[in-house]
Amino acid sequence: MKTKVETKNAPQAPAILSQAIVANGLVFVAGQIHSTPEGQLIEGSTKEKVEQIMKNLREILKAAGTDLDNVVKVVIYLTDMTELKGLNEAYPTYFSEPFPAREAVCVKELPLGATIEISVIATKDS
Repeated sequence: MKTKVETKNAPQAPAILSQAIVANGLVFVAGQIHSTPEGQLIEGSTKEKVEQIMKNLREILKAAGTDLDNVVKVVIYLTDMTELKGLNEAYPTYFSEPFPAREAVCVKELPLGATIEISVIATKDS
């Protein structure tokens, strides 16, 4: 069985998508960009962008009954790999040892003109 997760404290997903799904003790959070819950794209430094993304992820995970401490997998999409340096500097302020498994992928473009998108998978205590 799977359960849809929704919160107004993060950007809303279009009708055909979900912010997150809980299934078999795992929370699968859809990719989050550096957008406010109202849909305003945050510009600025990589650190500022990552900060907004992590706020979104925290709120969705909270709505699912878990948090960043339970993240086991992170997928990062970047439109410019030079942002990876700043992202790597901010990353350890959100995750700790043992760090989640992670991959970073360079893509041509992201929704709404974003330059970073991050999705996560977290565990959820029953």
